[in-house]
Amino acid sequence: MVLSAQEESLISVVRALPTEEARKVLNWACQLADLADGRTIDWSDSWSDEDLADATRAAQQRFEDQELEER
Repeated sequence: MVLSAQEESLISVVRALPTEEARKVLNWACQLADLADGRTIDWSDSWSDEDLADATRAAQQRFEDQELEER
């Protein structure tokens, strides 16, 4: 199986997560796949580069906030 650069990136990110968090991400991915019901979803035109950057910043901030709360 040949993976796209985005798929490879996603796999490396999931592998870097703690086990329980990786399970959550994989569970969400399965839930999304179930919702798609076999349809192919093209997300490329749904998110601008700015949208992706904003989402990435927000996710990083949530992660950092969560880590601070756990200390």
